[in-house]
Amino acid sequence: MCKFFNEQFHDMKKIFLTVVVSGFAVMASAQFVYEYLKAADGYYEKGDYFSAAQYYEKYFGDTKSSKGNEYNPYSPQTIAKKKSTAVSSKEEAMWRLAESYRMLNYPAKAEPYYKQTMEMNRAKFPLAGYHYATMLRALGKYSEAEQAFTAFLNSYATEDDYKKAAEREIKNLQFIQAQLNKKDLKYYTVNKAPSGLNSTGGNYAPAWLNSTTLLFTSTRPEDSTTKQKDYTNHIYQAIYTEGNIADVKKAALPQAKDIQQGVTSALPNGNLMFLTRWTINNRKKSSSIYSCTRNGDGWNEPVLLDASINSPGSNTQQPFVTADGKYLLFASDRSGGQGGFDLWYAELDANGKPGAPVNMGNVINTAQDEQAPFYHEASKTLVFSSNGRIGMGGYDFFESKGSIGNFAAPQNFGYPVNSVKDDIYFTSRGGAKNILEDVLLSSDRDAACCLELFYLKKIRPLRQVSGRVVSCDPSKQLTGATVTITDASNNKVFTKSLSPDGSYAFTLEDYLPVTVKADATGFISNSKEVALPGDMEDESMRYPDLCLQPEPPKVNETFVVENVYYDFDKANLKPESFPALDEIVRMLNTYPAMEIELSAHTDSKGTTKYNQKLSEARATSVVAYLVSKGIDPSRLKAKGYGETMPIAPNKNDDGSDNPEGREKNRRTEFKVLKN
Repeated sequence: MCKFFNEQFHDMKKIFLTVVVSGFAVMASAQFVYEYLKAADGYYEKGDYFSAAQYYEKYFGDTKSSKGNEYNPYSPQTIAKKKSTAVSSKEEAMWRLAESYRMLNYPAKAEPYYKQTMEMNRAKFPLAGYHYATMLRALGKYSEAEQAFTAFLNSYATEDDYKKAAEREIKNLQFIQAQLNKKDLKYYTVNKAPSGLNSTGGNYAPAWLNSTTLLFTSTRPEDSTTKQKDYTNHIYQAIYTEGNIADVKKAALPQAKDIQQGVTSALPNGNLMFLTRWTINNRKKSSSIYSCTRNGDGWNEPVLLDASINSPGSNTQQPFVTADGKYLLFASDRSGGQGGFDLWYAELDANGKPGAPVNMGNVINTAQDEQAPFYHEASKTLVFSSNGRIGMGGYDFFESKGSIGNFAAPQNFGYPVNSVKDDIYFTSRGGAKNILEDVLLSSDRDAACCLELFYLKKIRPLRQVSGRVVSCDPSKQLTGATVTITDASNNKVFTKSLSPDGSYAFTLEDYLPVTVKADATGFISNSKEVALPGDMEDESMRYPDLCLQPEPPKVNETFVVENVYYDFDKANLKPESFPALDEIVRMLNTYPAMEIELSAHTDSKGTTKYNQKLSEARATSVVAYLVSKGIDPSRLKAKGYGETMPIAPNKNDDGSDNPEGREKNRRTEFKVLKN
């Protein structure tokens, strides 16, 4: 009995020790999970989304591996004394994890977490559905994205910007499909810039300091060997010629700790540069534009522009100086705009000091964001990025023709200049006729998270133009025509003597409105204005046929109208006469000032009086037919000549009957009285 009791006691002791050890393990695990969550929340509140995402991942990693041990702030905890700081619930942590990856432009990571957030509690996080759809679109899942946006709209009753944006996004998806099937995609080349420009972190905002020196912004770690990388935005420079990169280094520009700086633009002489500086505190970005002067190979300490540009309480950023040095363009969310970030401009004096800023107005700006302005002087084109218009998604590049203060409605550059992700910061050294000839831009199209630099070039093939000059009268053959094509300034674009079929063809660098004029012997000259095609990127265009009218008959010229028949010994027209008479109708409509005499003739059979009366009746019948077809009777004169004007003998020389001659004499004619 004692032995049995001792064995039982020994077993109970082992069980007790196991439970105690397990309890401490659970407590320790819960403590770790809490610390992860606490750290994640702290980083999230500060706007350090990279670190926040790492710790939220650790939190969810531990909750999965230690099922049942996750920290729940709404239930009693054994080690509560060590957990005085309130932290997110599991649902909130999932939402914040998704948001962190969205803020980091990492849709592949954000998408599944938004989906899990909706599965946990869609009602608590109604915008999870919207952001889930945007992540699907960014990942190229267009059909799924459209369904997700539709589902969001079906469940979201609030009339706000998110609802409007979702409706716009559905239109964006339709635009994307059309762009991916464009006919001219073969003429584009899009390559990621060399590795010297692209490295770990973000690389964006290319700007030319001079013909060979490129400035750009990068978050590349200065020390790649350290475990904890510093992803601060710095300005870098490189020598860039014909696609070759050399001497990539951080620009010699003062930069204090905890200051981010980038997005530059210099005056044409290169001695004064504008740049953006910003800080992020408690997830709030504060940006302003500074200027700095050259100091040998480097730059002096940047100086904050005054309050006329950096309006207190607002963000001002992304300066751009026009090639003539006369204007500073920038983006700002200051008051007085259309909403979000707007584009503004300020005139620069001789020293580079900006005057009062002017909003570019609602032709350019929307209620959403317009950013990163660039003005291409050669083609008089403003380029900027916007997320407030129909496009590929995210930020798209738009172009607007015109001059500072007077721009046309913006047009989306389309694919592949734009992608389904963010495309922002553009610079071109292309010519006046092809802004896309030599482009550097930044986009996150091929990156999991960050902006990268890309080189883009589009070859503009010659436009193939063709047309034809024809006779308006199918019975009149047109030969030896000459065509001359002139532009709006009456400059000759093309001229040529045409082949017998009247066709012509030539090439243009660009489609333009023209006037096509043709001449041919025996025909009236004619011309026609031809407008631009509906799609300027079509590789070929056929001008409408240009029809030349035969010259009208001369006054007093007389013509036999063939194939006009009457009932025997009567004035009634037979139906088989109508096609021939319809040709006269067509001629009279062609020459609206023309007046004619319609005459009828007989052979010599019958009395002279009878033949005269019959011919007058027949001429009257012809006039009546023409009037029935809409011809003004004042332009027509009926005349009967009976047998008095034969054109062939009614009898042969031997006195016998001449049937062929009589047939020719029984005729209908018209004579031109007036042209």
